[in-house]
Amino acid sequence: MQTATVTIQPIDEVAQMRAVEELQKEVWGIPDIEVVPLTQLVAAKEAGGTLIGAFDAETLVGFVYGFPSFEYGQVAHHSHMLAVKTAYRNLDLGRRLKLAQREQVMAQGIAVMTWTFDPLQSLNAHFNFRKLGVVADRYLQDFYGAEAASFLHQTGTDRLWVSWWLTSDYVKRTISSGQAPESFGHDDVSIEIPGDINSLQQQDPRTALKWREETREAFTEAIRRGYKVIGFTREKDKGRYLLRRGSQETLSTDYADSL
Repeated sequence: MQTATVTIQPIDEVAQMRAVEELQKEVWGIPDIEVVPLTQLVAAKEAGGTLIGAFDAETLVGFVYGFPSFEYGQVAHHSHMLAVKTAYRNLDLGRRLKLAQREQVMAQGIAVMTWTFDPLQSLNAHFNFRKLGVVADRYLQDFYGAEAASFLHQTGTDRLWVSWWLTSDYVKRTISSGQAPESFGHDDVSIEIPGDINSLQQQDPRTALKWREETREAFTEAIRRGYKVIGFTREKDKGRYLLRRGSQETLSTDYADSL
């Protein structure tokens, strides 16, 4: 049963890390062999990684996990997993976990964090682009292989690789306001996705697969031509990505200045 008294704190104990293992299976429906194990969590945390939990009293109801990386010629941080129990998804825990992760990473002197997500998942797109202020310049086809164990990935495992420039003015403004503004320019392009790919997959798998194939081609071609993904808008039954030309490091700031 959800409550409004969930606390965000580091995960340090072995029992808590075992709970992280179980939560991965609960949220994504993956088998044991796909789970990031306690031994990896322990080692990554000791090496400068992040492992932060959302706790309802003593019960783990969400977590975020990441590890150090090297991108854009500098030390970075890759946020590999974020999960929240279904009953707790209206408490803004995903955002609270990401902000806690951001604070920990910035304290290490790191300015950029990356992660991946399925570009057909409109709720995740809204969260990443509108709530956090990420940008993306990489589309990865079948990143985890063509066949995935999770029930969420029945149309392959294509991913957008997003970058979160932690100290940029745009990210700061997005965080403080709670939502990035919408602004399409004359030379921008857009890519449309269905509003609920999961329901579509259950009702009409062939159409869901067609969406994957067509958006894969659209993202790949746009990025090849120098466009970066910088925004997302949601409507009743569809979503729309905003793409603009520019350098990865400065695009989000340029976008903010144009508003």
